[in-house]
Amino acid sequence: MASATFSVAKPSLQGFSEFSGLRNSSALPFGKKSSSDEFVSFVSFQTSAMGSNGGYSKGVTEAKLKVAINGFGRIGRNFLRCWHGRKDSPLDVIAINDTGGVKQATHLLKYDSTLGIFDADVKPSGDSALSVDGKIIKIVSDRNPSNLPWGELGIDLVIEGTGVFVDREGAGKHIQAGAKKVLITAPGKGDIPTYVCGVNAELYSHEDTIISNASCTTNCLAPFVKGTMTTTHSYTGDQRLLDASHRDLRRARAAALNIVPTSTGAAKAVALVLPNLKGKLNGIALRVPTPNVS
Repeated sequence: MASATFSVAKPSLQGFSEFSGLRNSSALPFGKKSSSDEFVSFVSFQTSAMGSNGGYSKGVTEAKLKVAINGFGRIGRNFLRCWHGRKDSPLDVIAINDTGGVKQATHLLKYDSTLGIFDADVKPSGDSALSVDGKIIKIVSDRNPSNLPWGELGIDLVIEGTGVFVDREGAGKHIQAGAKKVLITAPGKGDIPTYVCGVNAELYSHEDTIISNASCTTNCLAPFVKGTMTTTHSYTGDQRLLDASHRDLRRARAAALNIVPTSTGAAKAVALVLPNLKGKLNGIALRVPTPNVS
């Protein structure tokens, strides 16, 4: 959990569901959904329906968007769980890119030490796919996004969940591979637009092909006007299980045995969401021996 001294800004209640998004040539109708600040709503770009005047009316989904997940770690698996639990989702998960292979992806999706057992029938489907309640999802394995079959699969949106391809050059490799849009599930680097639902989602432009949903802490902090924050943050994969070498000597200490003070990019990332806050937010992180939550 994060603590802070702050002034509170009035949040915007308009979510991404109010905006025109990707347009698909298919014709499966889905009703308009109300605004929501959930992560899955952020990526559910509502498509537009053609009007008699040749224009587009906002908020009507014309077809399901074909989605690929790049990186099947914590965020990738949690995204799939959220999508599966939303039966009227305008998204259709088509493929997952993960270097662990089908057997490992299936097991880690089904059994989660933090969230518990996934309430779905999850099993391998041959050597190159997994099945979730009968829904077949293709598994590919390539560390270079440029080589992925997004064009062949007709992918509309890539959920970039590796934490690696967070700049325009890296995330742009998905576009080169044939995807139409990329959503980075971490603070983006460079000039990538950053959006937080309920804060600046109304600024989203359909012309943006690569965007960021910021980080967990940034989503908590973005509604604040100015202040100093401390995020009490669960340990991450970047820390050491036992004392070992690390470029950050504090993170070199055993994660499950120490409270580790370290830096956080959350405060700076808020300025990417609300540029007028640049230089007005500061903060630190305390990595604590828990597996989940910031």
